[in-house]
Amino acid sequence: TVTIYVTLTAFAIALVIGLLAGLGRVSDNVFIRNVAITYIEFIRGVPTLVLIFTLALVIVPSVSEAIGISTQVVSTSARGIIALAVIYGAFLAEVFRAGIESVPHGQTEAARSLGLNGRQAMRYVVLPQAVRNVLPALGNDFIAMLKDSSLISVLAVRDITQMARLHAGSTFRFRESYLVLTFLYLTMTITLSL
Repeated sequence: TVTIYVTLTAFAIALVIGLLAGLGRVSDNVFIRNVAITYIEFIRGVPTLVLIFTLALVIVPSVSEAIGISTQVVSTSARGIIALAVIYGAFLAEVFRAGIESVPHGQTEAARSLGLNGRQAMRYVVLPQAVRNVLPALGNDFIAMLKDSSLISVLAVRDITQMARLHAGSTFRFRESYLVLTFLYLTMTITLSL
């Protein structure tokens, strides 16, 4: 349940971050576009495990102290969720950017000729078509996030990977523990793929 909860929560947050960054990526505003590009390139250029350590053990504590929240209040699960959401937000931003750019420009022109402003055209005409175009890619990224959620076990989050490691370490039944873990992940990913 921890693995599923972490994946669902992180993916929901990543969808919002990705949509905002994707819209920023195609924005006419140079500052917003450059911020979005910097975020995306930075996240995509650093290994996931390094980012998890940096976000969970450096950035989240610094931000929580800056806003007056005790570091102990932010659980390791929450830190893992934040890290996965920020990381996958960058990947989803590129998915949304590609989806937005896949909608023919004539759709925007038609919406504008009907009297919609730029935001309305994006919201009511372009984005619904873009979301339909990116659904397969979003499904793939959801499955990838489910698999990458195993990386938060390095933060001592008690997901199924951590539970398998603890069981294997206490019983010395490494073969059984990791084969069951493999089977559980395979079952979840195949089910989601179908």
